[in-house]
Amino acid sequence: MSNPAKWDISRTALLTIDLQNDFIHPEGAYGRAGQRADSIAALPDRIAPLARALQAKGGRYFSAQFTLVPDRDGEPLIAPHLKELRPFLGKGDFAPGSFGHRIVDLLQPADFVIEKVAYSAFYQTRLEYLMRAVGIDHLIVGGIVTNGGVASTLRDAHLRNIETVMLTDGCAAFKSEVHDATLLSLGTLTHQMSCAEALTLIEGAS
Repeated sequence: MSNPAKWDISRTALLTIDLQNDFIHPEGAYGRAGQRADSIAALPDRIAPLARALQAKGGRYFSAQFTLVPDRDGEPLIAPHLKELRPFLGKGDFAPGSFGHRIVDLLQPADFVIEKVAYSAFYQTRLEYLMRAVGIDHLIVGGIVTNGGVASTLRDAHLRNIETVMLTDGCAAFKSEVHDATLLSLGTLTHQMSCAEALTLIEGAS
């Protein structure tokens, strides 16, 4: 893996996974169901400075957002395993264009929004097309959950020979031990640094 300090920052994008109102906002789907974690709620404050700094240096900010596509009756198309795991999800949750589907206010604006229907931001999405179209070679990745969407996206990037940085304190899981185990398991396929370290890298780039 090449040294991120030598990356062209203008050809680097921040990619956040699922930092949406329905996951994080108290009035979102998970908040209404009492499904929240302080470690997840803290992420936007940590990540927002990176988005602004990277955009100021000519890089991009991509927001990958979990999407439940509504059927013609408005009911969301939910995978059976997800419905079993999260029975509180229903009509209007994670629907394109809705309040819940949007990224949290603190992270707006993103340069591009990528709707995704599974864990990985690469699976059946336009992410690779957008990277090629605007000249992005490298990704700095954070979001939720560490062992789900973040890990799947990082592994898919690795399979595509896309070099990445994983933000160790810019992603979170519902259990800290799961987060820590995932960091360990991904150590051979992605660079890892804190949000503060990544911000220093971006701001110091020429």
